[in-house]
Amino acid sequence: MNKFFITVAAFLLLFANTVSAQQRVVMSTSEGDIEIDVYTNSAPITAGNFIKLVDDGHLDGASFYRVVNYENDKGSPFIEVIQGGLGDRASEFDSIVHETTEETGILHTDGVISMARGAVGSASTEFFIILGDEPSLDFGGERNADGQGFAAFGKVVNGMDVVRKIQNLPAEGPSDSEYTDGQILTEAVAIFSIRRI
Repeated sequence: MNKFFITVAAFLLLFANTVSAQQRVVMSTSEGDIEIDVYTNSAPITAGNFIKLVDDGHLDGASFYRVVNYENDKGSPFIEVIQGGLGDRASEFDSIVHETTEETGILHTDGVISMARGAVGSASTEFFIILGDEPSLDFGGERNADGQGFAAFGKVVNGMDVVRKIQNLPAEGPSDSEYTDGQILTEAVAIFSIRRI
C-alpha cells in the first residue's frame, strides 16, 4: 500500500513539474491571435519577466512596430523578424539578466520568441518573433559583436500565419535612425491583450 501512495505521489510531482514547465498565452492583435508557449523552466528569468508583464497587464496596448526582412535589414547576417513591445515606455521597466541560448537550449528557429536588446542585460519589455531559422541570433552567433546572442524564451504554437501577415505589412513609418529606416510599420499592429490560457 505504501508503494502505491509513493508511486502516485511521484507521478503527481512529475506531472506538476511538467505542467509548470511552460505557460501558454494568447496574444490578441489587430491582425489576429498568436498562441505562444513560454518556457518558464528553460528560461526562468526571461520567461518569468514576460509572464509577469502579461499577468500585470503591462503589455495590453503594446504593439508590433518593426519588421526586418532580407530586403530591409542593415545588420549581418540578414534575419527576418517582427518586433513588438512597449516602445518608448520600455524605459519605465527594469532590465533583466541576459540568459543565453547556451544556458537555456532554446535556439532561434522558426516561430521562436526572444528578447530585443542593445547591450547585454538591457532587455526589459521589447521582444521579437523569428521567421525561419536564424542561428546568427544564438550564443556565439555573428549578429552581435559581443557574441552573446539574444535571450529566446518561447515559441509560437498557433498563429504563424498572423506573424507572416504582419511581416508583409508596409514599413514606411518614420524612423529614429538609419539602421531602422524602412523597417518601421506604416501603421503599428495593436496588441490588445496577452493572457494565459
